Amino acid sequence: MNILVIGGGGREHALVWKLRQSRRVEKIWCAPGNGGIAADAECVAIDAGDVAGLVAFGEKNRPDLTVVGPELPLVDGVGDAFRERGWAIVGPSKLAARLEGSKIFSKEFLQRHSIPTAKMRGSRSSTITAPLPMARPGSLSPPWCTMRSIS
Repeated sequence: MNILVIGGGGREHALVWKLRQSRRVEKIWCAPGNGGIAADAECVAIDAGDVAGLVAFGEKNRPDLTVVGPELPLVDGVGDAFRERGWAIVGPSKLAARLEGSKIFSKEFLQRHSIPTAKMRGSRSSTITAPLPMARPGSLSPPWCTMRSIS
């Protein structure tokens, strides 16, 4: 079995390391991978967020399975692109990936479906030019955190 792992961090390193232990695995590519991953897989110079580049790699090399580590390529639609071609991939659709990629979307989804979740205040602004709403007196009480969505 030939496997493509998408990503280049610690999560992907652990995936590659474990996959390499299987006798059924003949080849592992990792896009983009890193120096540590290179001991167990062939690193290919394709950014994890480059869906067109990953599809082109798939067309040329035909992995039997693709495993996606980071959320960005999933939010960008790599799962949909691979499934449209009939390729096996571990990862949700672009729509489903929004639950992880967009914190505001996720919280609104949970609230809309009455799923218990912590309180939140959101902003769709890409820049912060004023004090955060939760920092204002009478707003949410600490502790609180600030998170950035990727979608």
